[in-house]
Amino acid sequence: MNDGAQLICYADRLAGHLPGLAALLDGPLGDFAGAHILPFFVPFDGPDTGFDPIDHSAVDPRLGSWADIRALADSGKAITADLIVNHMSAESAEFRDWLANGSASRHDGLFLRFGDVFPSGGTEAEITAFHRPRPGLPFTPYLGGDGRRRLVWTTFMPGQVDINVRHPAGRAHLAAIAEVFAASGVSTARIDAVGYAVKTPGTDSFMTPQTLDYIGELTSLCHSLGLRVLVEIHSHISQQLAVAPLVDQVYDFATPALILDALGRGAVDRLVEWDAIRPRNTVTVLDTHDGIGVIDAGPAAGRPGLLDQDEMAAIFRAADAATRGDSGRASVTPAWCDLPHQINSTFFDVLGREAETYALARAFQFFLPGTPQVYYVGLLAGANDVDLWRSTGEGRDLNRRRYSPEDLAAALDRPVVRAILGLVRLRREPVFAGVYDLRQLGRGRLELSWRRDADQLTLTADFAARRWSIAGLVAGRRLACASVEDLARLAGPAGS
Repeated sequence: MNDGAQLICYADRLAGHLPGLAALLDGPLGDFAGAHILPFFVPFDGPDTGFDPIDHSAVDPRLGSWADIRALADSGKAITADLIVNHMSAESAEFRDWLANGSASRHDGLFLRFGDVFPSGGTEAEITAFHRPRPGLPFTPYLGGDGRRRLVWTTFMPGQVDINVRHPAGRAHLAAIAEVFAASGVSTARIDAVGYAVKTPGTDSFMTPQTLDYIGELTSLCHSLGLRVLVEIHSHISQQLAVAPLVDQVYDFATPALILDALGRGAVDRLVEWDAIRPRNTVTVLDTHDGIGVIDAGPAAGRPGLLDQDEMAAIFRAADAATRGDSGRASVTPAWCDLPHQINSTFFDVLGREAETYALARAFQFFLPGTPQVYYVGLLAGANDVDLWRSTGEGRDLNRRRYSPEDLAAALDRPVVRAILGLVRLRREPVFAGVYDLRQLGRGRLELSWRRDADQLTLTADFAARRWSIAGLVAGRRLACASVEDLARLAGPAGS
């Protein structure tokens, strides 16, 4: 199946609001088959940029309404929205009511308390075993209306209170959100932070068998409403392989690191190894709103990775050098890691802003099986927004630039951006629903090909020389591209 390419963006940072995004997807970005619109709920601009919803079932009126989402879907675009299963904002009406009224609240049971996991108390070993993406312990004390303190699970930030996904109140809450999605034209629920959602004493509570069971339950719920399921997990590749059969799609977070490794070593052996086992129902990315994933390709808990620790460290060193130290300063190393689990930088900056090398990386992404998804800053070949990062102190903001209409118009005129749009247009061709093959041609060269009936397209990617070419026959016409300018011509003239 060829679903075409997907855009991932913040509506406000790319287009100002949802109607503005619709205009882009009906105009210069019209070749995208759909869009993952990052949290547009109330509020879209909280401390965790929308991943801490106060009202997960409402569109922030500053961005638009559910009617705007429905209009996008009715225009033929496949819309993905985030179902944030692990937590909600401590400012939500539900949490405030529970704090005020305790067991008398109709939301009693919705929030996960320390005693829900450790009814008889937890030992030091049990409490400190939990896998957490932030330093410290995953609890925050909150003062209730009766004057008593309640210890609430806060896996991510103190203001993001965890949902008790095993309690009927938690199940009902998430089911109601999924129902709103389905009724409003959303086609795919991206399940966010589910790896942390099920707490199981005696384990690290990250991607345990109990978590996999819950993912299966949640998938059944979404399927009953007509929603597809995309699961977001940053972890060892074995976890992606375990989740892939349970859901419609998983992310391929390993490929970005493997591309950087191939460019650094001039060798493609790790890409070949991964291609032989990678799930085919993937959403393939190079960068996202959270940065460039690296941990997914490395070792974990004694299990070897596609890359070893030294090779991962080399990727970080190269990125740091290319960004003049910005990515090193902005990337955070969790307490449980020796290295950051992601690179905070734009992909374009990590490649030294070399347009042809960037086109090589994007062409490789687009020729892989699965659904290529392009982050809006990556689409626009954006540079690191150092001013935004320094103003907020949030390292991920290096790669979360806000585009004014003037900035956007200028970016869309650049040849490297037109080249990416050329790949987006090319990915619509039916040949990408045909038979795929990958061959290694030498230490640093690969050939990725697609065939369907009389159509055939081949990408030759030389990671050692940083050269590439695309050639073949599509719909009776010969195609040959070997430069940014060639790809840009596929997109048509600027403004088309």
